[in-house]
Amino acid sequence: MRIGMKIRLIKNCSTLALLACSLLSLGLTGCQTSVGGQTLPSASYLRDDVQFHTAGPEDQLSRQKAALQAYKLQREGFLADE
Repeated sequence: MRIGMKIRLIKNCSTLALLACSLLSLGLTGCQTSVGGQTLPSASYLRDDVQFHTAGPEDQLSRQKAALQAYKLQREGFLADE
């Protein structure tokens, strides 16, 4: 076997190996898709870590609860009218 043929064989094998790895990694990764106006999650969404946390309290109704407590206290006469 000549040197030129060996080099060509190595290039072809490495190209095929790179192509196989690319196709394998593409098949293993999930991505979001949009079907009929709906954004569907990736196939591995249950294993993904959360990447965004909103700032503020955990309970979104904390302001409403505080306002209701202040209203009740005001109604019972414990708070001065504002």
